[in-house]
Amino acid sequence: MAERSLRGMSIGAKSLESDENVDFAARNDVAYICPKGHRTILPFAEEAEVPDEWECRCGAVAHREGDEDAEANEITKPTRTHWDMLLERRSIEELQTLLDKRLQMHRDGWIPDYE
Repeated sequence: MAERSLRGMSIGAKSLESDENVDFAARNDVAYICPKGHRTILPFAEEAEVPDEWECRCGAVAHREGDEDAEANEITKPTRTHWDMLLERRSIEELQTLLDKRLQMHRDGWIPDYE
């Protein structure tokens, strides 16, 4: 009886249709490059509006390959340092007063000496 049993087929795993007489949509491959050098190629339909930026797998913003003027036109904001943020909250005179007070606390033994 075992010889005569029918074998099952995993439905959905394999298509019984062929690719004959099938017209695929026209596509364009667009390459994006992030600042870290990762290159990503994505297929877009010919009619689709292709974005200038794409999020890279590393999380950075990637620009279209061959789009050098996009990076040149990008306005970069200068990085704020700790000193810049401190000057936003306090004036130089206040900082000098705090420094003098802390130095005096150190001399009086309030702040332990780490050596």
